[in-house]
Amino acid sequence: MDKKIRVLHVAEAAGGVERYLEALFKYSRNKVENILVCSQNYDYDKFKILADRVIVLKMAHDIEFSSDIKVERRLRRIIKQLKPDIVYAHSSKAGAFARIADLGLKNKVIYNPHGWAFNETTEGIKKKIKHIVFKMAEKIGSAFTSKIICISDFEKNTALKNKIAPEDKLKVIYSGIDFSKFKQANKITRTDVGIPKDAFIIGNVARITETKAPDTFVKTAKIIKKNIPNAFFVMVGNGDLQEKIKLQIKANHLDDSFLLTGWVDNPNEFMNLFDVGMLLSRWEGLGLVLLEYMFLGIPVIATNVGGIPNVVNNKENGLLVSKDNINEIVMATLLLHDDATLKQKLIENGTKDVKSKFDIKRTALETEKLYRRVLEDSIKI
Repeated sequence: MDKKIRVLHVAEAAGGVERYLEALFKYSRNKVENILVCSQNYDYDKFKILADRVIVLKMAHDIEFSSDIKVERRLRRIIKQLKPDIVYAHSSKAGAFARIADLGLKNKVIYNPHGWAFNETTEGIKKKIKHIVFKMAEKIGSAFTSKIICISDFEKNTALKNKIAPEDKLKVIYSGIDFSKFKQANKITRTDVGIPKDAFIIGNVARITETKAPDTFVKTAKIIKKNIPNAFFVMVGNGDLQEKIKLQIKANHLDDSFLLTGWVDNPNEFMNLFDVGMLLSRWEGLGLVLLEYMFLGIPVIATNVGGIPNVVNNKENGLLVSKDNINEIVMATLLLHDDATLKQKLIENGTKDVKSKFDIKRTALETEKLYRRVLEDSIKI
């Protein structure tokens, strides 16, 4: 039996990255020793079962020099002590931490941006400057990286277009979902959460942050409600705009037609309620939740941004709309409400596509193969 590869994962951002790691660890544990160094935002109790070891560091999401330097020093000590074969960094902040902390050490470094931060919608001078800095940091960081995993073709093409790294350093490995967890999920009923039995439920599973456009979801809900009187809206997730969104819902007199769950451990329990699943992101690497909607037989409406078109084929397995285009979102919703034939077609094609292309077992296998190829390369780039 081959010796297990020791991989030290560094992760600051939770949400989709956390779910990715949860599934990856589950299906790689036989051949990979997974060590997780994560932020305080992660579920420690869950990962101490899935990973061989979990170390929590207090990491700030934004740049905080004093705090960041402490994290760098601690992370470097951890890498020296545990001597991993590979350091695998997830998302931009952890990518910076890991590559700086690893300078001059002998292990290989793999980086997965999970959606390039410089692709995020920019408004205002400060954000534009921030994104220029992000792009420069990614270019510099790539020189100290053995391989960069891209979760979609869009992400790879973006890297090439912006000259982040040469093509031979980029590897596309589509993210996937763990089909087995859907069988284990409890099913919440409409009665459990006070939703009328005859409601047409439009759901949105996403962090309540600017990137995920929760404000657009609420604006759209107001118009949809006028056209579909029994429409009900569910937002699963939390985030820094949560209180602002609550006020927006109240201002639009939608209190009786909205459920905000806040953070939940298993969003799939709520997804089973949905008649339509939305993801209205202004920027997205891939959109794992779309795969989950499709697997559950929920027709999807998603914005035509980032890597989403790698998942959603318009009018074949879902409906694509323009970013922040309320009219298009409303029309797509009405179409799914009124056209049962189209709705069924999207459901059948979506389920088939997810099962054939986006199984996390395949993701885990391809990732393990990449680990071995990187280690076989005697030259550390």
